[in-house]
Amino acid sequence: MGIENMKMPQLGESVTEGTISKWLVSPGDTVNKYDPIAEVQTDKVNAEVPSSFSGTIKELIAEEGDTLEVGEIICSIEIEGGGAAPAEETPKEEPKEEVKGSAPVKPKASTKDSGNKARYSPAVLKLSQEHDIDLNQVEGTGNGGRITRKDLKKIIESGSIPKAGDTPAPKNEDQAPQQAPVKESAPEQPAKQQAPVTNVPVVPGDIEIPVSGIRKAIASNMVRSKHEAPHAWTMMEVDVTNLVDYRNSLKTEFKQREGFNLTFFAFFVKAVAQALKEYPQINSMWAGDKIVQKKDINLSIAVATDDALYVPVIKNADEKTIKGIAREITELAGKVRSGKLTSQDMQGGTFTVNNTGSFGSVQSMGIINYPQAAILQVESIVKRPVVMNNGMIAVRDMVNLCMSLDHRVLDGLVCGRFLQRVKEILENTSKENTSVY
Repeated sequence: MGIENMKMPQLGESVTEGTISKWLVSPGDTVNKYDPIAEVQTDKVNAEVPSSFSGTIKELIAEEGDTLEVGEIICSIEIEGGGAAPAEETPKEEPKEEVKGSAPVKPKASTKDSGNKARYSPAVLKLSQEHDIDLNQVEGTGNGGRITRKDLKKIIESGSIPKAGDTPAPKNEDQAPQQAPVKESAPEQPAKQQAPVTNVPVVPGDIEIPVSGIRKAIASNMVRSKHEAPHAWTMMEVDVTNLVDYRNSLKTEFKQREGFNLTFFAFFVKAVAQALKEYPQINSMWAGDKIVQKKDINLSIAVATDDALYVPVIKNADEKTIKGIAREITELAGKVRSGKLTSQDMQGGTFTVNNTGSFGSVQSMGIINYPQAAILQVESIVKRPVVMNNGMIAVRDMVNLCMSLDHRVLDGLVCGRFLQRVKEILENTSKENTSVY
């Protein structure tokens, strides 16, 4: 017999942590390799985590609601003939010793453990806020010194609630101070700990809405993108009158034949994919000491629900027809709204196209989908009077294309040429020049 540890897997490109939304097993349950054991909420997607081993669930180290970094242990599994050292069990059991009536204590923590301890789950943050508990003065019994809900409930029941400004409980002389290592090992933590804003006045009638795992992930990525990438913005207006006439002439027959809608957005996505092939600099990412120009053109498309925004990916969009793109848009949007989107559907995006025009927007500045170098907002198609080349005024179907770019990777010249090419493709889309098949 041996013990193997299951770790938080990386469920998507650039995903660094996940939240256990639901355990599908309990201690003592027998599982086979690849059986789903938990539902994990990551960066904008829910996914089932399969077991890496066959055996018996020994301990669920992470609780539902806990957020763990990729590679952190979520549970342990007892397997027959396993090679894991039994000593693995000792550190897990020792932290369970507590001093009655006081904050839980644990063995000496390393600097790494101290950094882990500062990563609080939404449930822990909520409890600490409700009972005004200073988490800096709490010793956690979870994995790596993590503070769990059980730790806080123990403190609440004891009545000895540590407040901000109280003298921390004495520690062993040979134990390193907790505060300094936290700041050194995890410099990004202060931003993450701003979630429970206690100085916002709440009066009767106000509604307090807990921050969900998805909303927390969106917030984290948006802050990271705006903090790291110097955003620049440009816009170009496009006359899509011929495109509108062409699509409208096809839409009824297309729907009857194919079973899904031929949307305007499919034409825009195809034009962007074609232009990216001609201007590969746009299809790039910043990597610190180098810029990575991606070979594949995988377009992330933004799909919104009532309370979240998802970015599934159309792989190799430059190789697909307008019909093929329209089908994928329909299928991916359906997965988002039915909750069936997988981590695989979210991986590999190199450039994002956002259909902001679907809700009537005519001008907007998108935040870049990190770590990509640019995002394009396709605004609403509106009829406007336009002065034509012959000096006459005509009513035309016009659309604004708004592009945000990472100025570390891209400059205005190449982005301007890229948008000009997208504009040229769209303005020349017609029955004579374009096939949807």
